[in-house]
Amino acid sequence: MVRQYDCQGVRFPLFDGTGFHVVLRGTCWLISEAQEPVALEPGDIVLVTSGADHGLSPTPCALRDLPPMVMRPAPPRAESCDFEFLCGVYQLEPGRTPQYLRTLPDLIVLTPDDDRHPQTRALIDLLTSDSSEADMGAAVALPALLDLILVHALRQWHEQHGSAEWPRTDDPEIAAVLWAIHKNPQHKWSVSRLSEVAGLPRAVFTRRFTEGVGQPPMSYLISWRLSRGARLLRETDATLAMIAREVGYSTEFAFSGAFAREYGVSPGRFRRNPPALVLPVVADD
Repeated sequence: MVRQYDCQGVRFPLFDGTGFHVVLRGTCWLISEAQEPVALEPGDIVLVTSGADHGLSPTPCALRDLPPMVMRPAPPRAESCDFEFLCGVYQLEPGRTPQYLRTLPDLIVLTPDDDRHPQTRALIDLLTSDSSEADMGAAVALPALLDLILVHALRQWHEQHGSAEWPRTDDPEIAAVLWAIHKNPQHKWSVSRLSEVAGLPRAVFTRRFTEGVGQPPMSYLISWRLSRGARLLRETDATLAMIAREVGYSTEFAFSGAFAREYGVSPGRFRRNPPALVLPVVADD
């Protein structure tokens, strides 16, 4: 569901699903009980990952002071409102929010980087246009646009949180798995557990991950763990045992063996004479 609103302030109660808002005109504040109000400018995106209770307001206020959202057949007149925003929603069955969305912060605010990510602005323009259309073609295009906006927004958020090396993919389920791997390389991941994060059957997940990333899931996981370990060796004074645990190896001996197979040198020798840059090898599609 996608709707475009002009409004003076509105509260979105807890719901089963995920979605986003895009500020189109004017300025407003993101209101929630979990954090201080966040100022929003035109173009800013709010990702609502798991249907958290929140609101949008022209001024900072308490969430309880905002009126609940009311679905209208048509928005109010623009001149009567302080800001305008676009709202996109995935409605899910109760309790069926995908695991990968539950691992993200409840509310994510992004200011699109039009220089680095011009696709995001183009997608929002398309969504704004298609949301006002009633023909069958628009109805078919909307789900794909929602998926792409979610992927590009998560990609930018991921880059801003220190993992710009992740592979490019337009598959939201695979993008979420990459985020989970990068955030928690020390987790006891298996193909089955990663497929659960994606919300896909194991065989389907493995095929889509390999096609989208260029490596099977466990190969990518090992590569990322060792790349992360190499960075810790180069940039910190952490002991080998600490680094091994940080990147998902039960002992420093297991980590050392895997590291030597990947880079051809022991972790100790690498720390004494590190190369300029170490990144996981990922094939581009």
